This record gives sequence, C-alpha cells and structure tokens, in this order.
Amino acid sequence: MRIDNVVLAFAGIVILASLALSYLHSTNWLWLSAFVGANLLQAAFTGFCPLAKFLKAIGVKPGQAFN
Repeated sequence: MRIDNVVLAFAGIVILASLALSYLHSTNWLWLSAFVGANLLQAAFTGFCPLAKFLKAIGVKPGQAFN
C-alpha cells in the first residue's frame, strides 16, 4: 500500500469507529470525526498531513498526493 491509501483507510476507520462509539457511548465521540474531517480538508489545501509524514519516515512508499 502507498501512503495515500493508508491515510485514506486510516481516516475512514477512525471516522467509522467514532460514529460507532458515539452511538454506543456518548455523542462527544463525534468530535473525533470532526477533527479527522477538518484535518482531511486542510490537507487537501496545504498538502500537509502528519500521518503521511510519519508513514514516510518509517518507509512506506509515497503515492501521488503525499510524496
């Protein structure tokens, strides 16, 4: 997998987990979904993604969006 795929998969997993936790425990878990969404939005405009930087540092192959 390339960095782009890992970032998108990780974001999707976190959002789905946040939605499940908000349904099962507390609606405050929706703040996690909001944070992930805001981070994806800013990454679209700035190209900066902390997870992509970390994945690049540990040797995951770069993709088109984060290189």
